Amino acid sequence: MKIVLTQDVPNLGRAGEIKEVADGYARNYLIPKGLALLATKSTLKQLEQRRRVEAKRAERLRAEMTDLAQQLSLLTLSFKAKVGEKERLYGSITSGDIAKAIERETGHPMDKRKVELEEPIRTLGYHHVPIKLLPDLTAEIVVLVEPE
Repeated sequence: MKIVLTQDVPNLGRAGEIKEVADGYARNYLIPKGLALLATKSTLKQLEQRRRVEAKRAERLRAEMTDLAQQLSLLTLSFKAKVGEKERLYGSITSGDIAKAIERETGHPMDKRKVELEEPIRTLGYHHVPIKLLPDLTAEIVVLVEPE
């Protein structure tokens, strides 16, 4: 029996895939649990339409993130902080601080988890910080930490 998976099913496939399974498996488990739908013409048509919409959305997102990456690569964020001995900061500049500054400068919402800062910045000077916008798209910004 041909089915269309509505959710990811371990050892079978991902949501949106068309699979051939045993009739009993489909009728007694997959369809009643809402994990799959019978692969009729209308179901396949809906699936194809959903794929087209998702592809357009992904394309728009990629274009938007590419523009943002170019914008970020030209950006230098400046932070002022209190300094102690040996030019070490009292406190630190965290990924959350950097995300808020990016949001303020670009107007684009930024999640602090996208800022790939290995550890908070605790020294003065220029620091290169990668920003992961998409799994395969990373921008790098320059963070300047100056004494207050």
